[in-house]
Amino acid sequence: MSLRDIFDLPLSAADAAAVTHYNRATNKLLTLNNDPLEEVTAALALDPSLVMGQVLRGLLYALSTEKSQLPEARAALVAGQALAAGANAREQAHLAALTAWVEGRLQAASAHWESILVAHPNDGLAMFAAHQGDFFLGQTSELRDRVARRLPQIEPDSPLAGYYLGRLAFGYEEMGDYARAEDAGRRALASDRRNTWALHAVAHVMEMQHRLDEGIEWLVTRAPEWSKDSFFAVHNWWHLALFYLEREQWDAALALYDEHIRGTDSSVVLDLIDASALLWRLRLQGVDVGDRWQQLAAIWLAREEAGWYAFNDVHAMLAYAGAGLEEPATALLAHLERTALGVGDNATMTREVGLPLARALWACAEDRHAEAVTLLLPVKAISVRAGGSHAQRDLVSQTLLSAAEHAGQRALARALLNERLALKPQSQLNRAWRARVGA
Repeated sequence: MSLRDIFDLPLSAADAAAVTHYNRATNKLLTLNNDPLEEVTAALALDPSLVMGQVLRGLLYALSTEKSQLPEARAALVAGQALAAGANAREQAHLAALTAWVEGRLQAASAHWESILVAHPNDGLAMFAAHQGDFFLGQTSELRDRVARRLPQIEPDSPLAGYYLGRLAFGYEEMGDYARAEDAGRRALASDRRNTWALHAVAHVMEMQHRLDEGIEWLVTRAPEWSKDSFFAVHNWWHLALFYLEREQWDAALALYDEHIRGTDSSVVLDLIDASALLWRLRLQGVDVGDRWQQLAAIWLAREEAGWYAFNDVHAMLAYAGAGLEEPATALLAHLERTALGVGDNATMTREVGLPLARALWACAEDRHAEAVTLLLPVKAISVRAGGSHAQRDLVSQTLLSAAEHAGQRALARALLNERLALKPQSQLNRAWRARVGA
């Protein structure tokens, strides 16, 4: 039986109904909607020999960047490897990529996905995985270029073109090409209004251009399309909170935190990252957040995630520093020190960015602000190496500015504010900050 996926690529499969479930799972993943795991589980129940079903299942766990999900990712990988003899070359390459990622060889995984895309530019799953890998590794130009290398070979009216445009929009935005980013994002949404990544890319553009009113309207008016049945909803609520932070509307930001960012009491690491990042930005502005830090830190502690992905570790440290928890903060630093002595992509990220940044955050918690400045100054320029977006990494710049302010290093604080105001001259938040340190 010759069965194909939604990209018209051949599948090693024995059941057409299973492929239907697999295709639904893929579509849900690419639009970040609903629960793709439920669909892929149904596919494998009908056809355990569906190689790409095992690959997709493994990716759903592995790309979460959650250490606790690795056993599930490995189980899917083992099941897929057992089917490798009957798999086609593309499917075997997917298994090789998943193997590399699970083993912590993130760059190698990206190379495998790229090889798939060279041969099969319409492999939307390879593109999704590679794009996520670029984001996690801080490969900013690849967020744009990996998609640009394929898009001319995709039928312009196909759903795949819309998926790729959404990815390209984010790549343009991270490279500072805001007009192209917004155009690509809006075109992707015209193709599929559920394309949450495209909507999120346009929100990034408006945040970077300080278009606060437009950004709030963009997210609020489209909330019915991204806030329900989307596993990316918390992150978009976080983006909405950033617009209110720029207006110095602390209560509005906290209301979003309580109702949406922590309203579900999620223990998903991506959601915890957004919660930590929002509370830390409020802390830098002297906003009292009550016992929210303690509640959040308790969830991070229960996760025991340290050592798999430095970006996550830094956000766990935000929670421990915000709550003033010395014992877990010290334990996390010790874990990062051991990780930094190792080899591999995460060891490099930890050594160059994660460890010094975590040390600086704890120094801030202990009012050792001059030490924090010393630690943060060399990290600021290379923080991209630990992944994330410009909006997320702005936390490093804001923390450095706050440390300089509290250390009495006013000349440095003014210089940093000059930099921020050059990018966003109309920023109410930055102007208020400049008034605090002296114009």
